[in-house]
Order: sequence, then C-alpha cells, then structure tokens
Amino acid sequence: MDIVLETPRIPKAGETISGKNIMQAPGGKGANQAYAIGKLGGKVEMIGAVGDDSFGYKLKANLESVGVSTVGVETFSGEPTGQAYIAVDEEGENSIILIAGTNGMVTKDMIKKNLKKIQESDIIIMQLEIPLEVVEYVKKLAVGLGKTVIVDPAPAVPNIPDSFWKGIDYIKPNETELEILAGKEMKNLEQLKEGARIMLEKGVKNVVVTLGGDGCLFVSAEKEEFFPANKVKVVDTTAAGDSFTAGMALALSQGKTCEEAIAFGQKVSAIVVSRKGAQISIPAMEEI
Repeated sequence: MDIVLETPRIPKAGETISGKNIMQAPGGKGANQAYAIGKLGGKVEMIGAVGDDSFGYKLKANLESVGVSTVGVETFSGEPTGQAYIAVDEEGENSIILIAGTNGMVTKDMIKKNLKKIQESDIIIMQLEIPLEVVEYVKKLAVGLGKTVIVDPAPAVPNIPDSFWKGIDYIKPNETELEILAGKEMKNLEQLKEGARIMLEKGVKNVVVTLGGDGCLFVSAEKEEFFPANKVKVVDTTAAGDSFTAGMALALSQGKTCEEAIAFGQKVSAIVVSRKGAQISIPAMEEI
C-alpha cells in the first residue's frame, strides 16, 4: 500500500518540513504492473503475499476489480502488508521508502505451488521487492520454459552476482538503478549507454533505461536507440516506471516489436504522470 505525502519539496537530511496532504492508495511495483496490464485489457496472474490486514484485503480487491487473478497471492498473519512511504514534491518528483512486510515472505515453495501459472504465461515480469533467491528461482524456471523474462530491478542493490542476469530478456532500470547495478556513476547519455553495455556483458539481452521527462534509452547487442519523452504536464511520477513496464510487456505479448513496445509504454506512462496516485492514475486502453 502506498502512503503518499504531498510536500513542497523533498526534505534534506536532518530537516523537518510541513506537508500539504496525505493519502493512501493501492500500490507496490508488481501490483501496479499487474493492475495496469489488467486495466489495459491484458490477462495477468499475480503471485505474491499480503498481510491479514485491511491493506492486504484492499490490495487484492483492487487487483480483482480489473480482472487480475489473485489466486497466487497468499495472506499471512503476523506480518504487515508491504508499504511504500512516498514523498511527492510540487514538481511531481518523488522519493520512496519501502517496508517489505509480507513481500519478504514469498518463497520458492509458493512458486512451486503456482508453477502452472508460469507454464501457461507468455511473459514473466519480476521486481526485486521479494527475496532475490526467489526472483532467481523464477527466472531459471521461466528461461527453461522459453518464456520472455522482464525484470524491473527495483529496489536496486549492488553486487548482484552476474549469474543472476544470464538469460533475462529485458531489464528496465531508471538511471539511478542502472548506476547501482553497473557499479559506476553516470552523468550523461554516453555513460548510460556504457552502463547498459555492462549489463549486456552480464547476460541481459535488452536494456531499457527510463530517464523520466527526458525519455528512455534502449540498448541491445544489435542497436542503441534513444526515445524522447511524450511531453505532458507532470503532476505525480509515482508508478510512472511501473506503468511503462506494463505497457511494454503487454505490447510485447501482442507481437509488437521492441521499439513499438517501448513507444506504447511511454504513452501509458505519460498519462500516468499527468494524474495523482499510483494505480488510480493508470489509464484504460480507450484513453490511449
């Protein structure tokens, strides 16, 4: 669940400032992506965990409202549903603190119980909000089954073993996350390209780096291409990356080229940043 704090600006270390508003909204990277695909008309199954609390029930109900199957979402007592505390400034930029809660309780056994869902899917999308060993386990299963694997590497952590990346079809970091994953600072487009090539060397097939209002960068072994952003008035960037990932994945599942999928992801994301909130800002297909 997202706890959104509207504030004139993001406070500095040691600083106390007055906020303008607070609201709760269904969120979570995986849930945002599943919700977006469902609202855009795609068929999607969610595997994950929530707590036996009001947040957990609200999150599942919200996913189900757009046709997302939550059969694979288990409910646990004694641990809270995962939460994100999001400060959003007047320019729409945000800073986020995650509380893992039940996200940390997702296990390999849960994946084994839901193996049929993976076998019947075309694309597997993962994030790093659940234990890394579980993400790697799913990746190996999906690669072995010939599925398209997309990893949204957030929250990014340094020093992930190179073996983790082998066989992944797409990663979609933002520029900060790419710096962490590649282990070097990046201040311009050429350095971002170099960082993306480092991830290719680790075994990733395609790297899509989202650059906020500047657009996004696509790098593969065959080509490098920059996609300028669609120009909109930014209200709130929460779920911008998640909606991009969802749009890209849905387009790929429909047989679109990588370039077409990226362009569609950008269209979805552009609408999302023009509205407040995470899942509540995600458009239906007829709005695009």
